[in-house]
Amino acid sequence: MWSPAAFAEDDPAVVDAMIRDARLGVLVTHGADGLFATHLPFLWEPGEPAKLIGHVARANPHRSLAGEGEALAILQGVEAYVSPNWYPSKALDGRQVPTWNYEAVHLYGTLSWFDDADRLLEVVTRLSDQHERGRARPWKVADAPADYVARLLNGIVGVALSVTRIEAKRKLGQNKPASDRLGVIEGLAVSPDPRDRLVAEAMKPKE
Repeated sequence: MWSPAAFAEDDPAVVDAMIRDARLGVLVTHGADGLFATHLPFLWEPGEPAKLIGHVARANPHRSLAGEGEALAILQGVEAYVSPNWYPSKALDGRQVPTWNYEAVHLYGTLSWFDDADRLLEVVTRLSDQHERGRARPWKVADAPADYVARLLNGIVGVALSVTRIEAKRKLGQNKPASDRLGVIEGLAVSPDPRDRLVAEAMKPKE
């Protein structure tokens, strides 16, 4: 991923938070038949090596198409269109154009696949708990009949990406004057789209 110095993020705590906040990732591999991608949620396990863990449908051919080379997981953070009309500097000479502000993390590594029912149960339980957290009545895997869960576990395959390198990018107007950044924050903050308002929050200076 191309990351100019102004946008490259190398603070481990910030990168860790970006990975944890990502809701859905894209697993991309290259095998004998070319590129193949699957969209899926991941569990994040920091460590040596750090791992992203998830599962795919057994009917998904990704396991057989993945090949033996490096795999890539792409995680998307906040993102929004930026109008030139929000830059105060536009009034001076009109020399502004639209752009897109966004956050992204690319994680590279090697894949392993697993079928063990106990490990699959742990993965789906942790994923459910992760995304049900904070709800008034969180759903749990144990709420479903055990035989039903066992049958569904037979229909999935686990996947783990052992991470060898991470590239993180936060393109949030860092290359713009403070007045232009503030103009973008104000423009996004009043957008009816909640995704735009999230970018406004991400752009605010940290106290």
